Amino acid sequence: MSDLRDLLEKHTGPGAAPGAVALVARGDRVEVVAVGTADVAGATPMVRDSIFRIASMTKPIVAAAAMMLVEDGRMALDDPVGTWLPEWAAPKVLRTPASPVDDVVPAAKAVTVEDLLTFRAGIGFPDDFSLPGVAPLFDELRQGPQPESVPAPDEWMAALSRIPLLHQPGEGWLYNTCSDILGVLIARVSGRSLPDFLAERLFEPLGMADTGFAVPADRIDRFTGCYRADPEDSGLRLFDAPDGQWSRLPAFPSGAGGLVSTADDWYAFARMLIADGSVEGNAGRGSGGRRLLSADSVRRMTTDHLTQAQRDGGRLFLAGQGWGYGGSVDVAAVDSWNVPGRYGWVGGTGTAGHLVPSTGAVTVLLTQLAMTGPVAGPSMREFWRYAAGL
Repeated sequence: MSDLRDLLEKHTGPGAAPGAVALVARGDRVEVVAVGTADVAGATPMVRDSIFRIASMTKPIVAAAAMMLVEDGRMALDDPVGTWLPEWAAPKVLRTPASPVDDVVPAAKAVTVEDLLTFRAGIGFPDDFSLPGVAPLFDELRQGPQPESVPAPDEWMAALSRIPLLHQPGEGWLYNTCSDILGVLIARVSGRSLPDFLAERLFEPLGMADTGFAVPADRIDRFTGCYRADPEDSGLRLFDAPDGQWSRLPAFPSGAGGLVSTADDWYAFARMLIADGSVEGNAGRGSGGRRLLSADSVRRMTTDHLTQAQRDGGRLFLAGQGWGYGGSVDVAAVDSWNVPGRYGWVGGTGTAGHLVPSTGAVTVLLTQLAMTGPVAGPSMREFWRYAAGL
């Protein structure tokens, strides 16, 4: 078997991601490799603390923040979110998922906090993007990695109030949008902006110094470019430069995919979950011995909450696995890396982070090449296979 450096170098360079950083940890054994360069120009070598747009690896972090407010007694899992999000107190639902956007019925029940955490609030991306109810997610809510085009939370919520749900609350699993709504909910319940709440309650205690919704000017030199495959010339097209959209705080801090981070920062977050919510073991990066979440909250986050029908309905994204709070949970041994209880998620910008509570294993892969769809590409799959074989 080739080592981790060989694997990464095989999938970086001309026509592929310019570089990558990978971390594989089991207990106290941690392997971190950085290869290639931060951009296609090749002038800046990739380093261990290079900063990436982690996209949907944001989702588990925001779910953990929501559970902190539950533990604080500020909200409960079965609370209707309309208490804090009046724009969503009485949402309309499409008569069927394929109905026109004006063919609606009242919601049969209120959307709850747990509906958002489990992505069963009735809004988000289905497997079929051609459904009429999907277009407003792009046109009105600006779903996707484009911070500068998304309006501030109050305006965004006003737009959300005009969009019907695809499913009755609690019925189907739909991707992405619930995490953005959860980010607004956290801000309104806490009375703080989402960036401030995450910084105080998670990033500072965990020593996640390079994680946030923008990269400060004095760290831009460690910020990678972000690219998409260009089908016209088989090359790469720059999607966002280091001094682009993530170089300043956005009007709408996206709980679904707005964070930048490093391999070690996300590893610190994963170690906290493995330690049942304690910062124990992160000494040297944060404040060792402090408990951030209860063991029960971590268990809820990393437990599958879906029915088989709901997993089947989201197969394009879930690939047969389940969903906890803000991240997938492995329930089926589809591939060699699938371990029951493995929790985490991938980011559309070419990133992935997972942890296995039962073994303490953590894997993080960060690249600058965006995925072409929900299915993990060869480099990600080979990385997971490598880590599973250790």
